[in-house]
Parts: sequence; structure tokens; C-alpha cells
Amino acid sequence: MSALPKAKLDATQARLAALSAPEAPGWTGPARNAALERVETLGLPAPRDEYWRFTRPASLVQAEAPAAEVYTSSDTPIFDGIDRVKLVFVDGVFDAGASDDPALAGVTIERLQAAQTTDIHWARDLYGTLEARGQTPVARPLAALNTAFATDGVLIHVTGRAERPVSLIYLHESETSDAYLHHVVKLEAGAEMTLLENGPGAARMNMVMEVELADRAAFHHVRAQGRDHQRRAATHVFARLGSESTFKSFTVTMNGVMTRNECVLELTGDNATAHVAGAALGDGDFHHDDTVFVTHDAVNCESRQVFKKVLRNGATGVFQGKILVKPGAQKTDGYQISQSLLLDGDSQFLAKPELEIYADDVACSHGSTSGAIDETGLFYLRSRGIPEGPATDLLTLAFLAEAVQEIEDGALQEEVLDRLRGWLERRRH
Repeated sequence: MSALPKAKLDATQARLAALSAPEAPGWTGPARNAALERVETLGLPAPRDEYWRFTRPASLVQAEAPAAEVYTSSDTPIFDGIDRVKLVFVDGVFDAGASDDPALAGVTIERLQAAQTTDIHWARDLYGTLEARGQTPVARPLAALNTAFATDGVLIHVTGRAERPVSLIYLHESETSDAYLHHVVKLEAGAEMTLLENGPGAARMNMVMEVELADRAAFHHVRAQGRDHQRRAATHVFARLGSESTFKSFTVTMNGVMTRNECVLELTGDNATAHVAGAALGDGDFHHDDTVFVTHDAVNCESRQVFKKVLRNGATGVFQGKILVKPGAQKTDGYQISQSLLLDGDSQFLAKPELEIYADDVACSHGSTSGAIDETGLFYLRSRGIPEGPATDLLTLAFLAEAVQEIEDGALQEEVLDRLRGWLERRRH
């Protein structure tokens, strides 16, 4: 670590000194040691790092978790109307009493803590592997920190079609909790599953999910974050796609002081499809960062990135998205769009869309726009007797709809839209 700049070196050493690795890591030990070496070599993020210029990492890397008030709500939890198998974590600790029997999902599910006593061979080969691959060409030291110090998580192995969605629920009960969860998901050839995530999880959460898709596998992922919560979170999804496989991920975020969602996808098999999308609503000190890196390394693959953010009262939204097309990845279809709706003059949207193409037979596009509410549309709705507040909500919801439509399942789509409507309505009262 001595080659690091002094400020980065000091911050990294302070963070590492505050963490403790599991005493008996079992088969995760070698991967944890390698990840720790990556952290020591890279150092933790600093404001001058290329992909951290728009997001100040201080609250994510400081030694102690900033306090976050425990938020309680009388609302019905999102996804409550979905028939699913629930696995509950409270401040990063698995709560067996509040969880369903994992066997009800029709897939094999183990806890990461089982690594201390059981050799789960398929997970041993994957733990930390995709995270390590995702460190180039852009360093992601917070993900390496997670691999080194994760305390729990789930290991999901799917060999057929999952009978029900698996739902990971993250509850928050301690104002200073600091959670490190690491999930590993492997779908064999032709397998299919839906994974849901929701809840704040902790005052500060660092989460990694590694997803390996064999040929013709299909993985559907819907995640709900925030909802009037002061939490801080850094999440990382790493996925590798085989031939004719499908990866589709959607995240809805409603408030939260600091959220950084990274998604790193490798399309390594021909005819693979990857869609990653998100909708975010925030105000005040809300800072929301989506950073996406998609690598096309096979023929005739498709990727889509669709992100919409609604910001007000000084909120900040960030989008950094890249499509990398390697030599030989002909017939690539890459699409990227990021848009923000600014409801006042104090909010801001910062975007860095990128294309890097080394193949000549491709169709790739990107775009990023930011603007205010459509005054013509607002006038039309008000002329039809709709008050300004509800009319603004209708236009806002219509703006977010393109991203929400990336969710294939109609019931899940409606769950997300209902939450967005509720958030907007609460802001009017």
C-alpha cells in the first residue's frame, strides 16, 4: 500500500483496521486473501478517481458507519402480493425465524456461513471470481473489500426452473449497523429464476452479487431500495452470460442519503441478452449513482441500459454507463439511454455515457438528457380539471414508465408503479 497517495493510504488503513475477517473462512479463505491484496494495492475510492468524480465516497469508506435513523412504515412491504420464498437479513445477519424454508423455492440455497463447515464446490469455484474479473479495466475496490470481509449471504444453485421467486429482505434495526453481504448465484444450462431484493438493510451496506449463467439460462432480478431512509449503500452486481442466456435486472430507488449501484456484465456466449434498468426518485440530500459496464465478447449479443431519475429540492443523480465491444464481437446491438427530470433549479444530473468499439459490424447508440417538467403537457392536464400536483405526478410517472417497462413480469411492474405513485403522493402532503 506504500505506493498509494497518502490520503488514500490513510483512509484504506483506517477502514481495514476497523474490519475483522471471519475466524474460520473455510473454502472462501483463498478468495478473501486475494481480495484483501487487491484492496491494499488499489486503495479505497477517492474523489480524484476517474469513476468517483461525481460521487464523494467518504461516507462509504470511513472507518465507522454514519448513523442512520431506523425508519418504520405502516405501508405494506413491496412484493408482499407476490408468491415468493422470503429470506430475511437484519442488519446483515440472517434471521432464520423470520425466513421461509429455502426448499420451497425449488432450488438449492445455502448460506455463505456454511463455507466454514461444508465444501460447496460450485460456489467455491465462483466466490470472488467474477468480482476479481470485474476489477479491470476499472478498479472497484469496495467490491474487493466486500469479498474479503463479507459476513454472510446466500449461495443459490439452480438446475431447472425455480418454482417461486426468491426474495431477499434486508431489515434495519441498529442506527450504526455496517453490513457486508455477498451472494453467489449459478444457473445451469436452461435454468430460470427470479430474484427479488428489498429493504434498507443497514445504516451502511456493502453488497456484492455474483451471477453465472450457463447456456440458455434466464435470470430475472428486481430490486427496491431506500424509501425515505437515511441509509448509505454500495452495491455491486457481476454477471457472466453464456450462449443464448438472458440477464435482466431492474432497480427502483426512493430516497436514501447515498446510493452507488454498480453493474458489471460480461457477454461471453453468442446470442446472449443483457438488460439493466432503473428508476430513481429523490429529494433533498439524496445522491444516487448508477455505474454500469457492459462488455460484449461474443457474436450477435444484445444489451440495453435504460435509466430514469426524478430529482428535486437539491437532489443529485449520476449515471456512468459504458458499452465495450471487443474485436470479433460482430452483430452487437448495444443501447444506452439515461434521462433525468429536474423538478427545481437546485437539483442536478451528472452523466458520463461511453462507447468503446473494436468491431465493425455493430449497432450501438447512447444518449443522455436532462430537463424540466413538460409545461405543455402540464397545461393540457390542468385544462382538463386536474390540479397541478396530481398532474405533475402523472407526467412524472409517465416519464419513469419506459424504465419500469423493462420488468417483464406484469405483477412486479404494477408493484413498482404502485410504490412510485405512493412516493409522489406523499410528497404532496
